[in-house]
Amino acid sequence: MISLTDSQKIGMGLTGFGVFFLFFGMVLFFDKALLAIGNILFVTGLSFVIGLERTFRFFFQKHKVKATSFFLGGVLVVLIGWPIVGVVMEIYGFFLLFRGFFPVAVGFIRRVPVLGSLLSLPGISGLVDKIGESNNMV
Repeated sequence: MISLTDSQKIGMGLTGFGVFFLFFGMVLFFDKALLAIGNILFVTGLSFVIGLERTFRFFFQKHKVKATSFFLGGVLVVLIGWPIVGVVMEIYGFFLLFRGFFPVAVGFIRRVPVLGSLLSLPGISGLVDKIGESNNMV
């Protein structure tokens, strides 16, 4: 079992609450207050989990400038008060930031008994194959 420090446990909680508030804000027709709280909690939780220095190194790499600009710009646009535009920018930035992780996640999910069979359904398998094979989802 992985041992977590107290700050990492706090970060997991903050990140979980951030994802919850983001999801709940989208369900309630892009409620800007819930989305803003979710964004702040998610980014804060991420920095607690992996550390402040590693968070800055992850977001501010030269080849991730476009992705970071869209993600953090979307957070700023949501905080300003345009939730739909901000969420679209955040989603695009999120996919650009974490596109190297998607093949690993797809490979893991394919090994899970029930989810693996769902990913092999005819309509879903083509999309999952495209996500899982390439790191260049631009």
